[in-house]
Order: sequence, then structure tokens, then C-alpha cells
Amino acid sequence: MQLVDFSTSAWSVLPAILALALAIVSRKVILSLSIGILVGAIMLSDGNIGTGLQYLYDRVTSLIYTFDESGQWVLNDNNTNIIFFLLLLGILTAFLSVSGSNQAFVEWAQRHIKSRRGAKLMAACLVFVTFIDDYFHSLAVGAIARPVTDKFKVSRAKLAYILDSTAAPMCVLMPMSSWGAYIMTLIAGLLAEHGIREYSPIGAFITISSMNFYAIFSIVTVFVIAIFSFDIGPMARHERQAMAKEENECDEEGAVKGKVRNLVLPILALIVSTVAMMMYTGNQALAAEGKAFSVLGAFENTTVGLSLVVGGLTSIAVSSLLIVAGRQVSLSEYLRAIILGMKSMLGAILILFFAWTINKVVSDMQAGQYLAGLISSNLAAGLLPALLFLLGTVMAFSTGTSWGTFGIMLPIAAAIAVNAAPELLIPCLSAVMAGAVCGDHCSPVSDTTILSASGAKCNHMDHVTTQLPYALLVALSTTVGYLTVGFTQSGLLGFVATAAVLALILLIGKKRI
Repeated sequence: MQLVDFSTSAWSVLPAILALALAIVSRKVILSLSIGILVGAIMLSDGNIGTGLQYLYDRVTSLIYTFDESGQWVLNDNNTNIIFFLLLLGILTAFLSVSGSNQAFVEWAQRHIKSRRGAKLMAACLVFVTFIDDYFHSLAVGAIARPVTDKFKVSRAKLAYILDSTAAPMCVLMPMSSWGAYIMTLIAGLLAEHGIREYSPIGAFITISSMNFYAIFSIVTVFVIAIFSFDIGPMARHERQAMAKEENECDEEGAVKGKVRNLVLPILALIVSTVAMMMYTGNQALAAEGKAFSVLGAFENTTVGLSLVVGGLTSIAVSSLLIVAGRQVSLSEYLRAIILGMKSMLGAILILFFAWTINKVVSDMQAGQYLAGLISSNLAAGLLPALLFLLGTVMAFSTGTSWGTFGIMLPIAAAIAVNAAPELLIPCLSAVMAGAVCGDHCSPVSDTTILSASGAKCNHMDHVTTQLPYALLVALSTTVGYLTVGFTQSGLLGFVATAAVLALILLIGKKRI
């Protein structure tokens, strides 16, 4: 099907901007995404409604299945596995509730965690265990932390912010994560293409990560917010509402008297089996290419979706065995928990499905190529890192995907830096990675945003509007940091500048609250 070329037109960003604006104004995400998708389809088909509908059919069906080289249709493993994993996590959450293990964990936490601050810090610190994948982190930590934060009257919006602002930032910094493996693959190709030999892929990744100011200070800000209760904008309202709840209004996750081990063991099984399966699938891919096993190589070649599904099935099996051994849940309650668990995830799956669809539309509109073309080689070299950060932010915000922004923008940033300012190659790549995470955080159509809201059981748009002020504060500080790096070529000075500006903003803001 021949599509209209919008790669050089400002109209390329219209469907994304329309969907985002409507979602923010109306708070009706599905309706807003539907309008953006339809407008994009009609634009791409040059106003032909019949062609536009055929285009939409092709794009929607490709989310579930696609055609192989022989013309036979095959399942889109990545998407179907993610959907399956969401259903499994919903079932696991229901099992933890019906078995009483959530409530048991809350009671245990009350004996060891004495305050709202402790509950928030617990949720934040769990990222150091679940950093292997952002989906995994948002959903698994949400299931673990939500009963505790509810008990200490921490708002669901605050929990969603903690989940989202530790998930992608930690994953993008860690080489042993699905994000790190993907990024190192891109970096290896860029180093080879431009004949850069002073860095290995892992060495370049670590250096780039050390200058990813947005990711680093997003995590720092989460801990500052958790310790000092720095609540601004809509977040302050949600926190006041949570604090005003009566004790019996807080969710009681299960009437059955459960045991903490019935929560710990399934979650531990989820983590261990997911990592083990990631190692296994990565090793299989390495063996197929005749390469020896290595941990980083396995993460680079792993099949994340399948690994998550195996982890989910294993955790459900462990949880089921514990329920049977405890004899606390009848067969009818067990089956009802499965149905309720799957139902609890349907809203998130529907939004995710629409988000995937509009991402395809935005990609076909070539919004990324248009935005990338806004960078001019005539600009002062010192401005490049800051401009690439802002452009990466806008692109990820529009498309809702960090990984797509990495794929488009890293090669462009490398080409610009190599030709205009070779000494700024690493800062430019860092800026793109930082901008991609920032835009992903701010975007209502980001899958990580959707899943963080789902993990916290928070209204999707409540999460978007409450997280945005914090993301913008860190983004402003990061911009100053990249301006400093651009004109001094010093990552250390850039780090100090980012920290100083963010600290100043937080101190001034705290005094005015």
C-alpha cells in the first residue's frame, strides 16, 4: 500500500499531538487515541476512507500476527507474550490477595516499616532487585508494594510515580537488563560504522550511562520525594485525599489469614525463573550464531517476552502449590481469582493495544524523521547535547516509545557528532538516551506509563498529570547539565551543574509548600 510521505512536513506530528492533547483535556484515553489513529490513517491514505480503513486493518492485525518470508502468517510473539504476561500478573496478584498473603505482608511491614516514608522507600528500593525489565518492575513491584503503601495512606498516584520513575531510568543504566542489551547492540553497530576503536560496546555503554543525567537524577528525585514528601501540583491533592481516608477505607487485600512466605516465594520464583529463562533464550541465540556463552551476550540476544511468560507461569505454579498446601482457598474461590485477575488487566491491555496502534501510525507518518531533521549542522557545537536531549524528549513523547527513539535518534546523533564535534560523541549519545526516557515518562501513550499506572492500580491520566511536574523539573536541570557538557566537554561539570540546579529547584519549592 502506497502511503503519503510526511517525512519533511510538520503535519507528521499532528496525529500524535491531537491524541495527546485530547487525552489530557478529556481524560478519555481510548477515545483520544482512537481519534489520533483515525486522523493519521486518513492522512496517510490521502483522504481515501476505504484505503484508510484497509491500512488500519493491516496495522491492527500486525499487532497480533505477521507474515514470514514464505507468506505464511505467524503470531507476533513479542506483543502476544506481553499480553499473556499481563494476564498472568493479574492472576498472580489475585492469588496473593485471595490467599491472604498480601495482608500478611502488610502486617509484617507494619512491624518493620513504621511510617509512610518507610513504605515509599521500600517501593523505591525494590528497583535494585527488579531492574532486569521495566514491564517486570512496574507490575511485580506494584503487586508487592501496593498493600503496604495503601496501609500507610500513600496515594496510588505516588506509588505509580515511584514505579515509573525508577523502572526505565534504572533499566537504561544497567548493562544486565533488557534495555542495556538492546542499547549495546545499537552502540556496537555505531562504533563499527564510524570506525571508532577507543571504546568497546560495554565500555561505551558505561561511559554513556554515567552522563545520562535524566535517568540518574530521576532516581535521585524519587528518593528525595520519598524522604521529604515534596508534593507539588496534582500530586499534593492526591496525597491529601489518601491521608484523609479512614483506616477502614484502605483496601483490605484479603480476609483469609495468610503467610508472608506465600507472597515472597512466588515473587522470588518470578524473578529467578525470568532471569534464568532470559539466560537460556540468550544462550540459544548465541549458540545458533556459533558464539560462546556470556552473561552480557545472553542479555543482548534474549527473548524478553517469552522469558516473562515463563516467569509468570512459574510464579503462578508456586503460588498455586502454596494455596493447595495451606488449604485456605476453595476450588471455586481459586477459579474466581483467576477470572478476576484476568479481568483486572483488561483495561491496561486495551490501552496498551491502542498505544501500540498509534505508535505504528506515528512511525508511518515519519514524525521521527521530521523531528530529527530540525537539527541543523550550522548550530554551535556546544548546543548539540542539549538540543538532542530536547529532540529525543519530543520524539519519545510523541511516539510513546524509548526504544523507537533510540533506534532512530542514536544513529542520527552519532552522525552529527562525528562530523561536527567528535569530542561530543559520547555526550550526544547520552543526551539521546536521556531524552528518550524523559519523553517516555511524560507521554500518556507510553507502555511503561500505562503499566506503571496498572501496577499501582491508579487511574492512567492521574498518573500522567501527577508525574509530569517532577519529570519536567528533572528535564530542566538535565538541559542545564547538557549545556554545561557541550561547552566544557566535561561530564563531571555537567553532573555537578545538573545536581546544583535540581537541588536549588527542590529547595525553593520545598520552602514554598
